[in-house]
Amino acid sequence: MIRINSDFSFIRSYEARGCSLNVERGLDLKILSGIQPSGSLHLGNYLAMMKPMISYMNRSELYVFIVNYHAMTSVSDGKKLAEGTLDVASDFLALGLDPEKCFFWVQSDVPEVTELTWILTCITPMGLLERCHSYKDKIAKGISPNHGLFAYPVLMAADILLYQANIVPVGKDQKQHIEVTRDIAIKFNSMYGDTFVVPEGEINDDVATVPGVDGQKMSKSYDNTIEIFLDEKALKKKVMSIKTDSTPVDEPKDPENCNLFQIYRHFAPNDRVQEVNRLYLEGGAAYGTLKKELVGILWDYFKDSRETKTRLMQDPGYIKTVLARGAEKARAIAASTLKDVRSKVGLNY
Repeated sequence: MIRINSDFSFIRSYEARGCSLNVERGLDLKILSGIQPSGSLHLGNYLAMMKPMISYMNRSELYVFIVNYHAMTSVSDGKKLAEGTLDVASDFLALGLDPEKCFFWVQSDVPEVTELTWILTCITPMGLLERCHSYKDKIAKGISPNHGLFAYPVLMAADILLYQANIVPVGKDQKQHIEVTRDIAIKFNSMYGDTFVVPEGEINDDVATVPGVDGQKMSKSYDNTIEIFLDEKALKKKVMSIKTDSTPVDEPKDPENCNLFQIYRHFAPNDRVQEVNRLYLEGGAAYGTLKKELVGILWDYFKDSRETKTRLMQDPGYIKTVLARGAEKARAIAASTLKDVRSKVGLNY
């Protein structure tokens, strides 16, 4: 499992292991990640996935997609899923993703992924899926069990292997699913010959777990998020609700264990972050003041993107055109992989 920093040291690490890689352009490096349209995207999504993926556009062959099949495990309202798909697409475009510099599409627009999922399902041991903690955790939280939720890791494996991705940025909660993908790829390769690139997961420890307003990992499932494009009033309400302790202002505090600071440090200017960190350690950090400051910082940080998103949502036809073109490009890669797979497993006769 690769650990990365914002200086792209993971790329140098990849090359150091003898892998062919043009560090200047990353031409031999395929980076892939997807995101669910299961609700409005939040700061955790932005920091852990969207921001780094956008930054890779000029460093690699980049694959970014909206995983609407995966979202069906939690979203049963068809209208909500369709609207959410366009909303997530507009978020990426507004935040700076250039569809001319990457592959950007919707999962369900590439039907090859469902065929590959079935093929991989037929070689995936039940025990491998039964050990996945994500399924167990969701069931423990009261989510009704279904086959889609159980077989989620196989669809995720197909998503990755179909495009021969080398690196897959994920959060800590998805680390095990990458291991499942690797196991499936290795087993297929041993059965049918060298076919799939065996991918590596990438976890950025700096944003691996962004806290929500209650201190748990920021997640739509926990309803503890701060959405990226809230209006100013709603943004203030969310930020002011961030859970903090009762330590007096003039007493020292631990910034590493403060939910507020762990969000603040990602968006405030570096010199201000250092100053606030000192106030925590020496005394003088006032939670209420910092929350009000964070509201202003976040509002300004996403100002241009917010205006762009508003324009994009007024022209859904443009968004659909972008996604259709992206799917066409993605299908060319997917079809090549699937042709090879079909031949090896005996489906081409």
